[in-house]
Amino acid sequence: MTVAAQLPRRQVDADCPLPSAGPARFTTNSDTVAASQVATDMGDLAHRVRSLMALQNGHVAQLPLGGRFFDIVITANGPDAYGAVRELDSIQHSGNERADACGPVIEDTRRGWYIWLVPPGTSDTWTPNRYAVCLGRPYSLSLPAMTAAEPPGPYWLRPCRGDRLVPPTALRDLLDQFRPGPVPHETLLGSVLSTP
Repeated sequence: MTVAAQLPRRQVDADCPLPSAGPARFTTNSDTVAASQVATDMGDLAHRVRSLMALQNGHVAQLPLGGRFFDIVITANGPDAYGAVRELDSIQHSGNERADACGPVIEDTRRGWYIWLVPPGTSDTWTPNRYAVCLGRPYSLSLPAMTAAEPPGPYWLRPCRGDRLVPPTALRDLLDQFRPGPVPHETLLGSVLSTP
């Protein structure tokens, strides 16, 4: 049987004067950062952080392409494109992780697209491909909520993880092998995606 003992109480004299704490002092910091020391893509950092927080909380988030996040490659969806997803699952699989190891892929069933998240800067080096369009800056993309794993609406065919994106060279080779089509036209994409 456990017996709880009451802790001793300290007697406090209510009339006892308190020692003076003195005035509060605040020091100002005069450090300034030159504009040349700020990364060019950090001007919208607060917006990006809010978007990522919304995404984690189950909301759609709009992020600019390029910068430090990702570019996108857009292909048709369907069995041919899914063949490329399955091959990338095996290429990117390592150790005891899930079988769906491919980098992040969004499926938009309404438009018939796969949206592959590739490393930033890929759009600068991507040469025209008859099965895909690669976009980066100045476009923005609305990402589905992290919990969206099935239709309706765009969803994560392969989840967004912090440790990988889709490797563009392997993706390009697989697109040439599986030939998904029809490819979304860049002009149409520009009307659907937003620019700042």
